[in-house]
Amino acid sequence: MRYLIQQSAFVIRFRYLAKLAGLLRATWFKTLGMKVGKGTILPKLFVTWPHQVQIGGNCVLEPQIYFKYDGIWKNGPSIAVGNNTFIGMGCEFNINHGITIGNDALIASGCRFVDHDHGYNIGMPMNKQPSKGQSIWIGNDVWIGCNVVVLKGVKIGDGAIIAAGAVLNKSVNSNEIWGGIPAKLIGKRKMIAEGNI
Repeated sequence: MRYLIQQSAFVIRFRYLAKLAGLLRATWFKTLGMKVGKGTILPKLFVTWPHQVQIGGNCVLEPQIYFKYDGIWKNGPSIAVGNNTFIGMGCEFNINHGITIGNDALIASGCRFVDHDHGYNIGMPMNKQPSKGQSIWIGNDVWIGCNVVVLKGVKIGDGAIIAAGAVLNKSVNSNEIWGGIPAKLIGKRKMIAEGNI
């Protein structure tokens, strides 16, 4: 009997109450200008400018994701996430110019996306120099491993894989596998022969 009560409490708390809280959270963020697709339930998020964020339908987001639009107010969105995308716990989107993530992407926990950096000329403190940046683009069916850092101007082609812990400062072609610091090409995806799935 005790087991049944514990299991029931677990299911109610983590399935039904969490879903209800996520739906209420999505409704609240929508009133602030965020676009949230059908079937996407929002966990606890940190968002600086909700109108700068657009999340597609049927996405799975884990808690403590930080959507930080790092600029002055302007029309959005600058952070656009496609449909059926997974974003793991503790990811940070530090965006000034823009990031686009395609459909069916897998982004593991702890990833960082930064589309700008500081000027570094001598004669003026770096924190006083204007930032330089370029948008980030991530294609469809991309898998990004844990704790990857993706820097400004990077484009990741459809079907690419970025190994855990990589620092990516160059663009990646479709179906390539990159890893390391700085990241470099370490392989290519292969076609699965029919019947070998």
